Amino acid sequence: MSPPDTESTLPAITADASLASLATSWAGASRVFLRHGLDFCCHGQQTVAAACTKKGLDVEQVLGELRTELLPAGPAERWDDLPLSHLLVHILDHYHAGHRAELPRLLQMAERVEAVHAAKADCPRGLAAHLRHVAHELEQHMQKEEQVLFPMFLAGNGTRASDPISVIEAEHEEHGRNLERLRQLAHDFVPPAQACGTWRALYLGLQELERDVMQHIHLENHVLFPRAMRG
Repeated sequence: MSPPDTESTLPAITADASLASLATSWAGASRVFLRHGLDFCCHGQQTVAAACTKKGLDVEQVLGELRTELLPAGPAERWDDLPLSHLLVHILDHYHAGHRAELPRLLQMAERVEAVHAAKADCPRGLAAHLRHVAHELEQHMQKEEQVLFPMFLAGNGTRASDPISVIEAEHEEHGRNLERLRQLAHDFVPPAQACGTWRALYLGLQELERDVMQHIHLENHVLFPRAMRG
């Protein structure tokens, strides 16, 4: 018997495909969406066409970029085909541990940039305070997942977890708004010409944080939660 054609089971790269389905199934889709500011995590159920229209983007141009980048790269690793415990370990080891390691470093740099460059017009005033808020909210959120939600999933009680999942999804929406504010305060992560090395490293790190948090939320909203609730 010949092996199944994996690509034939993947969602087609069309205007009617949802952002979440493409980000889940095709390697690199999230990179294209991030490039254009398309929210594939909290609002991943939008179609490509609807998301582009909302942003004032050319749908065919975005689809062209997706086809150019995704088809050579091939399918993404299908987390929804692996045991639930493997997915949870990945989220804990890659995202939870990663956020906890990276946020203190970024906060230290943000405080330094604001202190040293306070007199400059392009100084990201208020960035450190907001980043501190982001770190606090993420930590509280991750503790809820680790102490309540994930143990329910591992115990096979995902079908009874609709209420805590709703709470977590509402917090995901708030994280999305926090990321938008972070980008505003950091001037779309574009450092001014006179920016020092720390300033440039900060903006690069914040851009990577935005990507990681969005991918984290996407993986939970569109893969983990549906999978756990199926039982």
